[in-house]
Amino acid sequence: MGLEPRKAGRPLPGGKSRKFPSSAPAKKTIEGLPARQAASTAFLAVLNDKKPLDEALDAAFAAPRAQNLDERDRRFARALAVIAFRHFGAIDQRLKRFLKKPLPKKAEVVRNILRLGLAQLDHMDIPDHAAVSLTVELARSDAVASHFLSLVNGVMRAAGRDPASVPGRAQTVPAWLWRRWRAAYGESDSRRMLEALAASPDLDLSVKGDPGGWADILGGTVLANGSVRIGDKAAVEDLPGYGDGAWWVQDAGAALPAKLLGAADGLDVLDLCAAPGGKTAQLCAKGARVTALDISVTRLKRLRENLDRLHLSAEIVAADMLAWSPDRLFDAVLLDAPCSSTGTIRRHPEIPYTKSEADIEALATLQAAMLDRTKAWVKPGGTLVYCTCSLEKAEGEDRIEDFLAGNEDFVRRAVAADEIGGLAEAITDKGDVRTLPFMAFPDSDCVGLDGFFIARLQRKV
Repeated sequence: MGLEPRKAGRPLPGGKSRKFPSSAPAKKTIEGLPARQAASTAFLAVLNDKKPLDEALDAAFAAPRAQNLDERDRRFARALAVIAFRHFGAIDQRLKRFLKKPLPKKAEVVRNILRLGLAQLDHMDIPDHAAVSLTVELARSDAVASHFLSLVNGVMRAAGRDPASVPGRAQTVPAWLWRRWRAAYGESDSRRMLEALAASPDLDLSVKGDPGGWADILGGTVLANGSVRIGDKAAVEDLPGYGDGAWWVQDAGAALPAKLLGAADGLDVLDLCAAPGGKTAQLCAKGARVTALDISVTRLKRLRENLDRLHLSAEIVAADMLAWSPDRLFDAVLLDAPCSSTGTIRRHPEIPYTKSEADIEALATLQAAMLDRTKAWVKPGGTLVYCTCSLEKAEGEDRIEDFLAGNEDFVRRAVAADEIGGLAEAITDKGDVRTLPFMAFPDSDCVGLDGFFIARLQRKV
């Protein structure tokens, strides 16, 4: 037999009666705390579960305590998490000055709360008193960190009194990744990459037509490859032309692979790993007949929505390309293979902390299998473009060298600088494309591109 809860006013033993309130008084929400709680939740999910930050933020915003966050609070939460990852290594170096002894293993959440606190103190335009007090309140709201309030308060106040020790703003990456970059690109270019990765990226758009006109409307600049760079705008959906489908967001580096197919008008093109659809849109806008394939139904939904907004159409296929076969050969195949995405660290600074060397090895194996699968789908005389948004040569140059060594019916079609907006420094000695984060198009002071490797191959007739 179950026990009923005692109701308010019900007699107690001994004949006494006690009144209970019908509900507890609502706890007052501290302004600015829910946004920081969401940022903290997402930050932990990235570090502990290796989730992409955008996915972790979506989950954090869906939590009950974040239901009432307005758009401004959500933007702040995202900015805080992004900045904490962008300056992760520098923040940790700074923390060492104030943590006199290691934190207990169970209290790692305290370190992460302090990381977010120092991100506000050192790298955001937030008054010191607000950064300190709200970091303490964030700790107070956590079951574990609440036992370390004096430590959190002491570290934050000490950091606020010691601004001279604020480190430089260069991006830092884990030691294993830095070692690989130095081996691939040398000390000087690797440091230039770190500096470029520390900067907040501008917003690049691909336009369906009249890039100069849209640059004027949006207050932007036309880059030499035809992209329009407008700076980092807060609400993309509110910009002129968005609702009309005049343009879509696409980094200028990401816009290069599809350009290597030339005019593309009338070409029958297979776009593999196509979602969210930037390259699909480029090809459709140039008059190609496009089959867009991706394994993710969710991501394909986004691709379809993007094409609908842009008033473009493609055949959309949800399938694993390693188990799928087409019903025909294609004039061109574009394979934007899954990769470590290290070339997009400017936009996704959490990536160095979600990947490992083992991941790169596994991805390189997958990329080789995808290339091997793809080769039979290209018509004789047709074109295969392979690309990855990775800075790892194991996912780019090495994959193409291995592929060509084992497939004599394919040859490299070297890329000319004028095909990619005159970016001659990105052309490798083999004729492939390797963009690095610090590069800029000629006659432009708009520095910054996603890191891409792109190779164009042709199947022999």
